[in-house]
Amino acid sequence: MDFDIIHIDETGSTNRWLREHANTERDQLLWTDYQTAGRGCGSNTWESERGKNLLFSLLIHPQGLKANAQFSISMAISVAIVKALSSLLSSPSSLLSSPSSFTIKWPNDIYWCDSKLCGILIENRLSGGFVRDSIIGVGLNVNQMQFLSDAPNPVSLRQITGREYDREALLHNVAERFTLDVDAEEYRSLLYRRHGFHDYRDVDGDFEAELVTVEDDGHLLLRDRNGRQRRYAFKEVQFTITNNQ
Repeated sequence: MDFDIIHIDETGSTNRWLREHANTERDQLLWTDYQTAGRGCGSNTWESERGKNLLFSLLIHPQGLKANAQFSISMAISVAIVKALSSLLSSPSSLLSSPSSFTIKWPNDIYWCDSKLCGILIENRLSGGFVRDSIIGVGLNVNQMQFLSDAPNPVSLRQITGREYDREALLHNVAERFTLDVDAEEYRSLLYRRHGFHDYRDVDGDFEAELVTVEDDGHLLLRDRNGRQRRYAFKEVQFTITNNQ
């Protein structure tokens, strides 16, 4: 996609800035060195040291995207980020030889092994059964070496590889790979915990299950040890992750 790219030194939230200031007719990308009120999902905040990480939001205007197909936006941005990250680690200068450890934790967190590398917050506006516009906020840990919040499992690219990265070059890498014509099967192939049984928790308690699929509308389908299929919307199930750091 073709974005107007804007850089500012500091803002409360890149999502909020685009909602309040963007040209509503064009696709735009805003990135910043620091957010004073970076948001995760719900009441969560996003920790980021000034000038160390990649904080940006995309404003897009999908043409003819039905409201019941809006999960394709989530698939598109998460696949684009995984592809961009994998390209870094598969380059001749990479210190690591296996980019395959980058995965998508449903619905759209980006993980390295069992640690969270990137969070995504998507805000869609609907009109007449279609997506009118979408703001996609991304916080990607790039060069930060210490995390001081109580977030359970953060990690950065620099912690993984020992190298510093050019944030702007990585930003363009992601933007160039972003397309709404995403292959849903490619998204599914990149899912965290796509093999084997793992620990989860829902309103009824803890259980073990294997991942069956993520449906086109975004629901997660698991199969527990008793063979029962369990279907979840976002926030209805938790991934139980042991913090080994």
